[in-house]
This record gives sequence, C-alpha cells and structure tokens, in this order.
Amino acid sequence: MLSNATFFFELFIDALPVWGYVGEVQEDDQLMHTGNSRVFVYSHLHFDIGHNDKQIVQVNVSFGPPPQFFPEKVEITGKSHMSMTMSYSVQWHQSELLWKNRYSHLHKEASLPATLEVHWLSIINSFVLVVLLTVFLSIILVRVIKNDFTRYMSAGEEGEFVDEETGWKLIHGDVFRAPELGMLLSACVGVGVHLLVTMSLVVLLAICNVFDPTRRGAVLQAVIICYAISAFVGGYITASLYKQLNGQDWTWNVVLAATLVPGPLAMIWTVLNTIAWTHGSTAALPFGTVMVLTTIFLFITCPLTFVGALAGKNTSAEMETPCRTNLAKREIPPIPWYRQPPVSTLLAGFLPFSAIYIELHYIFSSMWGHKMYTLFGILALAFAMLLLVTCFITIAFTYFQLILEDYRWWWRSFFGGGSTGIFVLGYCFYYYFKRSDMHGFMQTSFYFGYMSYMSYCFFLALGALGFYSSLFFMKYIYGSIKCD
Repeated sequence: MLSNATFFFELFIDALPVWGYVGEVQEDDQLMHTGNSRVFVYSHLHFDIGHNDKQIVQVNVSFGPPPQFFPEKVEITGKSHMSMTMSYSVQWHQSELLWKNRYSHLHKEASLPATLEVHWLSIINSFVLVVLLTVFLSIILVRVIKNDFTRYMSAGEEGEFVDEETGWKLIHGDVFRAPELGMLLSACVGVGVHLLVTMSLVVLLAICNVFDPTRRGAVLQAVIICYAISAFVGGYITASLYKQLNGQDWTWNVVLAATLVPGPLAMIWTVLNTIAWTHGSTAALPFGTVMVLTTIFLFITCPLTFVGALAGKNTSAEMETPCRTNLAKREIPPIPWYRQPPVSTLLAGFLPFSAIYIELHYIFSSMWGHKMYTLFGILALAFAMLLLVTCFITIAFTYFQLILEDYRWWWRSFFGGGSTGIFVLGYCFYYYFKRSDMHGFMQTSFYFGYMSYMSYCFFLALGALGFYSSLFFMKYIYGSIKCD
C-alpha cells in the first residue's frame, strides 16, 4: 500500500504555463504504524518543446531518468540542510500547431470538448432563464400595469373614486422623496457604473484581441488601465445624481467616490502584504509596483474623477419627476416577514447568481487553480445575461414593494441588484472547502481577502444597475398616469 501526496510548481516558457511536480510524500505499510513519512524531491526535469516558424507553440514537462548517474529523486526526510544536484534536459521537435492556436491546444490537452460543452450548457441555462423572466415581466407585470393604467385614467375622466387594489398609485407623493444618506447612495451608484464600464471594456478588449488575455498578468493590467481611464464616468454619475438629490457637500461627495473602491483595496492589500512579508513569500508586491499603482491613482484616476464630477455638477439639471412630493411622509403599512428587505434582497440575488453559477467555477479555477481561461466570448454572453437578469428581477421586486405601499425603493433597489455579490461571496466559501485543496494561513488569507473585495465590487456594479433599472421603471409607470 502506497499513498502519495504531491507538490506542484508552475513556471512559464514564452508565456506558456507549465505545471509539474516538485516531489512527493510517501507512506508505506512499514511506516504507517510510526506515523512517519518519506519525503522526496525530483532532481531532474525533462522539457519537450514544440516549435513552428521559430516560435514556441508547445511545452511539456516530465520526470524521466536523468542523464549520467544522477538519481531520479532524492530523499530529504528529516533533513533541514542538504545539498543535491539538480538537472534538466530539453528536447526540441517540429510542430504543425500554429502560434495563434497554442492556447487552444493547451485546453484540448485538458479535455476541452467536455469543458466547452459545459460552458455552452451554462449559457443555454442562462438564456432560458432570461426568456422566462422576460415572459414573466411581459405577461404578468406589463398586463397588470396596463390594467392599472386603464382603470386609473378612466376613473379620472369620470370623476369616480377608485378602490385601490395594487396600492402603488397611493404613494405617488412619496416615491420620489430624496432618500436617506443621499451622498453615500450617489457615490455607490457612480462607482458601480464606473465598475460596470471597466468590466465591459476588459471583456470587449479581450474578445477583440487588443491584449493577450492568456499572458500572465495581462487581464489585471487591463483592469487597472481601464479603471483609471474611465474614472471620468464615475465622477460624472456621482455628481450628477448627487445634484438631483439636492446635495450640497460636493467636496466630500467626490472624495468618497474616488476612494470607495481603492480605499478598501489598499487596506486589504496592506494586511495581506504584511502577511506575505512575514512568511518571506514572493507574493508580496515590491515597492516599485506599489509606487506605480499609487502614481496611477494620484495622477490619473483622481484628476479624471474630479473633472467628471465638475462636469456632472455643471451640466446636470434637477431630477424631473412625474409626481410632486408631499411635505409630510406617508405612513407605511405593516409588511409580512417574508416581504421584509432582507428576504427580498436575498431572493433578488438568487436568480442572477444562478445564471453565472457554472461559469464562476471556471473563473475561480483559472484564478486559484492550475488552469487557464480563454473562452472570453462565452464569458461575454454570460455577463450580458447577468446584466439582463439583474435588470428584470430588480424591476419585478420594486413593483412588488410598491404594491405594499412601501415607497423606500432607492436603497432597496440598490441592495436588490447588488445582492448577487453576496451569493458570489458565499460561493467563495463553497469553492474553498469543496473544490480546492488550498490550506494554510497565508493562502487562506489571500484567497478570502481578495475574493471578498471582488464580491464587494460585484455588489457595487450590479447595485448601480439595479438602481437605474428601478429609476427608469418608476418614471415610466408614474409618468403614464394622472397624479393629483
């Protein structure tokens, strides 16, 4: 009986990833009763490299017998210091694989057909979900609202009293009342739109091959550049919405918008980098990289955010609402527990999350496992489905809230749209404990630290989308009836 525990290494040859074994831990019958193990390190690596037109297109690594009389593996059991001879050999061969297909071939070696089939199944699942939601909104909401319009307008022409059945017209004098914490809401919405633009740009540029998404660190670089150059959008949306909410403290509003995303990242990075330094890990960012990121933030992101905020403040008019707001707030009737904000928020995030659940597995595997993600076309389709489902489901829950004569939709729509980020955070725990082999304090800290931040960004981006979907819906339905 022999039980092996393996250790992996990863290196890149001409941007092609290569994974192999560092060594192994063996436990046989003679050592099981003592609880000890034998630890070995492979001392020889053999690289088989395929080339085509003076370009490397394939790389494989194996652990064959080394040349001369060196051992294939060296036992290091119980040794804190020792010297050993490491060796490697390289074999070149002509390959018919084209340079542009070398990453696709890498996936084929990892059972690409099955992976691609699952990807398409996830897209079909998302498409069916979008169709069902569209039909739901078209048949249920549109017909119900149309009947409401007909009843309200006919009653207004005849001068008769209408027995309210839905209740959403009763609160027309309160639905556009400015929300609490308007500065924070406008900053969150502005930053969320900024993140949506960044995500869309990165996916679009990857599909158009503007950058090589399979190159190590290319996607992260694209995210940083796209976020920095699109900071004008975040500043403009923030200041514009803040002006429509009759805000006055412009300076703090812009500062909040500029730091709402980089601020938490800086705090998380400080903690994780300190952990990496104490462990002597190369995962800690060097000082030069930190200074480059700081320079980009101070001299590109911040100025563009302030310029965008100035433009939003000076060009945006007051919010045009179809209904006048009453001076006194209307009392909100009691709401059943299953229609309370926490319950409706979680329900609103479940369907959008189910549209991207399968795709998340491959994204997580490429980020934290030994796999590469190259199917950005499918990712774009999944992303589009996610946006559509988020819009539909947020509008539906906003309408259900209005039926209960609850006019506090501003923050509810933001939390309803962004609640998908809560499910993404929950999936992080599932992936860590059920799908990965990660362990140790440092690896656990890095994983949950950065994934919590990504879930936070998801929350802001989809929350902004849900907010504007509901705002459009509110203006449409209340602008279609006669309000006294």
